[in-house]
Amino acid sequence: MITEIKKKYAGGSGMGRYLNQGNESFEKSVNSEIYIDKTGVIKYTNRVLNTLQGYVCIRRPDEKIRKKVQENWDSLAKPLDGLGIFEKIFTQIGAVTGDERVPLQKKAVIVMCADNGIVEEGISQSGQEVTYQVAESMGKRKSSVCLMAAQANAKVIPIDVGIAAEETPEGVWNKKVSRGTKNFLKQPAMTEEEALAAIEAGIDSVKKCKEDGVTLLATGEMGIGNTTTSSAVAAALLNCETAAITGKGAGLSDAGLLHKIAVIDEARKKYQFDSKDVFRILCSVGGLDIAGLCGVCIGGAVYGVPVVLDGVISAVAALVAERLVPGVKDFLIASHKSREPAAALILQELGVHPVIDGSLALGEGTGAVLMFGLLDTVHAVYGNRTTFSDIRVEAYKRFTDV
Repeated sequence: MITEIKKKYAGGSGMGRYLNQGNESFEKSVNSEIYIDKTGVIKYTNRVLNTLQGYVCIRRPDEKIRKKVQENWDSLAKPLDGLGIFEKIFTQIGAVTGDERVPLQKKAVIVMCADNGIVEEGISQSGQEVTYQVAESMGKRKSSVCLMAAQANAKVIPIDVGIAAEETPEGVWNKKVSRGTKNFLKQPAMTEEEALAAIEAGIDSVKKCKEDGVTLLATGEMGIGNTTTSSAVAAALLNCETAAITGKGAGLSDAGLLHKIAVIDEARKKYQFDSKDVFRILCSVGGLDIAGLCGVCIGGAVYGVPVVLDGVISAVAALVAERLVPGVKDFLIASHKSREPAAALILQELGVHPVIDGSLALGEGTGAVLMFGLLDTVHAVYGNRTTFSDIRVEAYKRFTDV
């Protein structure tokens, strides 16, 4: 089975499109249990983890452009660092895109929609049918994120990566891997093949957006039960107490929250996770939406498109992506600190700093879309380029490194 999967993702289709195709030694050893790279022979025990780490080619941010954007900021008629974290974000976007103009003109929100088998355990007050209904609303451009995105001049791209219903709603991209995941108390939520297919769907979506001229992406999701899967994945990755990072999601009662925590704890006891076994954690207790968003984060690094993270589900997906492919976090921007307690811990682990602290918990990518609006407003200052010389004032001098 391992050899068959390696063949599938090493050719001209599937994950092979994102691998280092110029690495001749990889082609020679693809059917072997041992891969060879420039550093010598490496034995792989986890074929997915190590394929991603070894052969996904991510673009390193352009440090010369980062410095140039900072110089542009410093030349503007305002106090040095007067726009705080936004100036840092602009240097990041410039470095990622390789464009000192910091292009924000074409924005999109990728919303991964999927159902979670764990809802069988009564961890949500809503049924799986709600996932389809909200995705259908997105297809009609009537959901919350669509209405907000219209104000930010951003396109919403809802993707069915695992809705339980047989049909995909009109207006939603059909990338269905399976009709929801399994109940992870009974069996792993996904097979390795399913999780990898969802990751690939996420990378594919970024590729298409890049080809369409999108310069800034945001992540969103829709899936009943996904705060449970997110908490389960986060608890395992961070190796912390479930109760410390699990919230009420879409409005659980106190008793419902205790039950949700108990379900996750039972799963952790069942699987006996090692926090380093990232892919096993994702497959066992994660969701197809999380895997898809993980792919979006990786895709941003592959194609040089900055990705604005939404809430806790997006943050968990980002942490999975960073653990699988170190360096992905350099392409990520945190929009807000979700109401879910896991969010702050995950963002801290990633080393990214949220701008908005509004106790948001809507999902769909709405927090990231709010960030779009803020970035556009700040760009009015950056793009206008009113300098100290324009207003005949001596420029501030920087005495410390940025």
